[in-house]
Amino acid sequence: MIPIRDAIRSKTFPVVNVLIIVANCLAFLWQLSLGPQLREALLFYGIVPVRYSDPSLSIQFSLFEQVFPFFTSMFLHGGFLHILGNMWFLYIFGDNIEDRLGHIRYLIFYLLCGIAAGVIHLYTNWESNLPTIGASGAISGIMGAYLLLYPRSRILTLIPIFFFLQFVEIPAFIFLGYWLLIQILSASFTPKNVGGIAWWAHIGGFVVGLVFIKLFDLIPRMRMGQELRHYTDRRTSPRLQTISPQYLPDELDLYGEIFITPKEAYQGARKLIAIPQGIKKRNMIVTIPPGVHDGTRLRLKGLGRMDRDGNRGDLYLEVRVLD
Repeated sequence: MIPIRDAIRSKTFPVVNVLIIVANCLAFLWQLSLGPQLREALLFYGIVPVRYSDPSLSIQFSLFEQVFPFFTSMFLHGGFLHILGNMWFLYIFGDNIEDRLGHIRYLIFYLLCGIAAGVIHLYTNWESNLPTIGASGAISGIMGAYLLLYPRSRILTLIPIFFFLQFVEIPAFIFLGYWLLIQILSASFTPKNVGGIAWWAHIGGFVVGLVFIKLFDLIPRMRMGQELRHYTDRRTSPRLQTISPQYLPDELDLYGEIFITPKEAYQGARKLIAIPQGIKKRNMIVTIPPGVHDGTRLRLKGLGRMDRDGNRGDLYLEVRVLD
């Protein structure tokens, strides 16, 4: 299952989340530039458990050199698919957690989740001589926090079924619960000290995220974060809106509402709407022309109900301008 987007629009621009994604991409470009020296760099900047478990090796590194990889490893990746998958999940789920915690607390939360996941990987692979890299542990913490805060959020998900691709909206608790189940099963059947995906780091990061989000919610917002939030407040309505159409018994036409801001009413906007059709939802782009006002009706031809003779009504969306 591939998440496309969630239904919750963050109220602020996720500046820290974007900077983390940019930092990961820059680090990956740096990796590509290393050529033959890449393996040596990964052994130094990645988490290599044997560096900590073998006294003859650990004595060769300073305390700083032993602690440093817990930070640097979460910005390195093993390939294009690795970084693409990680950054996409971070893009989908990170903005809402940043919106909830504030920019500064979110940065601290992200780093702590990544460090905790690294420690858990070290404990569960104590004698491994393979370097572990990737932001997966920190992102797993973000996903754990998302599950606790927004369990009923809807995740628009791409599900490949044989040769067909199906878009389905799935509740967050089902999507993330399924993801966690896959991690647990994979960790259970994967031998220790075998190269590949750090399953226990994913599980550990997820659990740490569940715990930390409650603790961080008790910490007051920092003054710097509040000032930064003033500049990152969004001035737009949600890009994805689920329409719950109503109808009269004797009519084929459907009626719903779409929400926009005064700025969007003046300038115009494009919104992705999801229209329920049985157990599925039809997604489409709606263009809102400039100059509309509260109460304006938009007609979407042919999206209403159909009678036995094949006649189909229209869908009318009434514009609601938010204060």
